[in-house]
Amino acid sequence: MTKEGLVEAVMQAAGIEHKAAAQRAVEAVFDTITKTLARGEDVTVTGFGTFRVVRTAARMGINPKTGEKIQIPAATRPKFRAGKALKDAVK
Repeated sequence: MTKEGLVEAVMQAAGIEHKAAAQRAVEAVFDTITKTLARGEDVTVTGFGTFRVVRTAARMGINPKTGEKIQIPAATRPKFRAGKALKDAVK
């Protein structure tokens, strides 16, 4: 499903008549999650899952094209862990 498909699904599920309103709602959710993670805080949606920021250490890697060893710098990355209800629904 694309973001466009998600907007359509939100329109139908919430009974929103105008596509622009549903699009603003979807964008607001994504923006809020992004801003919260940027502050270093977790976002937990009970039954769905938890978004969090993790720090990865610097490490050595190999360039797959050349076989050359390269240094991969430390980074901060978003991570999602599915909640029990989501895991059970997907089974």
